Amino acid sequence: MAVGVFDSGLGGLTVLDAVQRRLPDVPFVYFGDNANTPYGVRTPDDIFNLTCAATERLWDEGCNLVILACNTASAAALKRMQETWIPKDKRVLGVFVPLIEALTERQWGDNSPPREVSVKHVALFATPATVSSRAFQRELAYRAIGVDVEAQPCGGVVDAIEQGDMVLAEALVRSHVEALQRRMPEPEAAILGCTHYPLMEDIFRAALGPDVSVYSQANLVAESLADYLARRPEMLGTGTESKFLTTGDPARVANKATQFLRRKIDFEAAYPAAT
Repeated sequence: MAVGVFDSGLGGLTVLDAVQRRLPDVPFVYFGDNANTPYGVRTPDDIFNLTCAATERLWDEGCNLVILACNTASAAALKRMQETWIPKDKRVLGVFVPLIEALTERQWGDNSPPREVSVKHVALFATPATVSSRAFQRELAYRAIGVDVEAQPCGGVVDAIEQGDMVLAEALVRSHVEALQRRMPEPEAAILGCTHYPLMEDIFRAALGPDVSVYSQANLVAESLADYLARRPEMLGTGTESKFLTTGDPARVANKATQFLRRKIDFEAAYPAAT
């Protein structure tokens, strides 16, 4: 009954933590592609191929349902995967839609025509690949009209977080917020469009000011997943064991993950070396 959670690195642990708290009886298999992070500066084809490889590895663990807890993969690869690659008995879901549903005050599965919403000026902070894909704007247009989105590609933030340099990460966040505010001085809402960014949420909030509503993904994704599994329990896979897989150095990744989640995390190699 395991569910897979994939991210290019450690950021997806923010989503994993939330879904584990919301669904404590469901085993989750986490896959971090730490050897190839960050995805935000890669080409769409590269992102697609890496995401497919990770998804297949999670299927091998008995995870018929995989959550792409990576906005870059959700933006640059998911649509192509769903249209051309995923077999009928598997599901791969992204993290954009629950966020947009919350922003536009829609219930899950509301397929009514797009309508005006209360929020008119939205700041999007995301990786360069997510910004260039315009996936957020495309999904938003299905649900809302009249919303002005100003997107800021936040180069360097994921690298700094993955390297554990939170001083540099804070400086970069403040710089990116300032850059966006020069183009949109008074956003009403801000989207943290990368699952690494909740680790810097306090810095984003401080830089944006108290009048900006900040939308982060982890709890929204957890609620959406609980709703999905209540309606589609057959998508719970055959896996029974929770585990953490990485393409990077398991000891190093486990040390960083333990720091982020403030609880002991043990990783194992996603592809053990042949003996």
